[in-house]
Amino acid sequence: MNPIRAVPVVPPAPPPPPEVGAAGAEASSEALEARSTDLGLLLLTLVWGANFSVAKWALESLSPLAFNALRFPLAALFLYGAVRARPGMMPRLRGRDLFWILFLGVVGNGVYQLFFIYGLEATRAGNAALLLATTPVWTVLLSALVREDTLDRWVVLGILATLGGMSLVVIGSDDGFRLGGETFRGDLLMILAALCWAGYTVGSRKLILRYGALPVTAWTLWGGTAILTLIGIPDLLATDLLSLSPAVWGAVGFAGILSLGVSYLIWYRGVQRLGSARTAAYSNLVPVVALVIAWIALGEVPRPLQWAGAGVILGGVFLARFGARFLRQARRD
Repeated sequence: MNPIRAVPVVPPAPPPPPEVGAAGAEASSEALEARSTDLGLLLLTLVWGANFSVAKWALESLSPLAFNALRFPLAALFLYGAVRARPGMMPRLRGRDLFWILFLGVVGNGVYQLFFIYGLEATRAGNAALLLATTPVWTVLLSALVREDTLDRWVVLGILATLGGMSLVVIGSDDGFRLGGETFRGDLLMILAALCWAGYTVGSRKLILRYGALPVTAWTLWGGTAILTLIGIPDLLATDLLSLSPAVWGAVGFAGILSLGVSYLIWYRGVQRLGSARTAAYSNLVPVVALVIAWIALGEVPRPLQWAGAGVILGGVFLARFGARFLRQARRD
């Protein structure tokens, strides 16, 4: 008798079904990605909120066009460095997409910035803040028109709530809110700016899904940078750049590298993973952050009505981002 055959062998316990383990790992990975995306967008609101105070201070030494002509090339160089640091991340651009990339770059980084700068110059600060806050509404409507997203009731309720909160923030400020009259031209330009950013956000998503967030961010920003730099050259030539203090250059760096380069990467990542509408909802947190930072840095003390508006905005973003999920969980329980 073969002694090896006489030894009883206990079969090992069967491994768990591979599909269950794979599904669990995939769900865990998706949850981690969603959490990191939300944290990144919250960081984005901090940077963009601080940028209002930083830019306001820098514009005491630089004209708006000169300021853009300095910060956009910095952002372009930052993204070029990010691309070079990750070899193989830049796919070959298909010829049929070249025009669309250039168009989005001009609309989202060129035309938008011009509408914003000259609109802000021709209207009240309160009007500008409220009209630009309509961007998520236009984003939701454009997303539905191109059938990218459906008009989920929680997203709509959340965005309406954030708009209501913005109204409270603006009405509670010293500037007030009034349409028409001498501010009509500026009001119209701010609405056009909001439409440009909404179109930029929705129009870029298919390209992001095809090429990735980093390539699309870089391509569109480089296109917009060329436009803004050419427009800003006369103002740059009229500015004594050597006389600018290190603090002003620091503000330019913050507005270019952080507020544009890093933040655009975070924004596109949100569009890729959460969709245009839910990503745009985070933009309405920016005025709340700007309110707090302006209080600390510039001594602009918020009024009680503005704090109430900030709370409504936070609730609106929560509804847009998590409302459907909590409803599903409540139904299970």
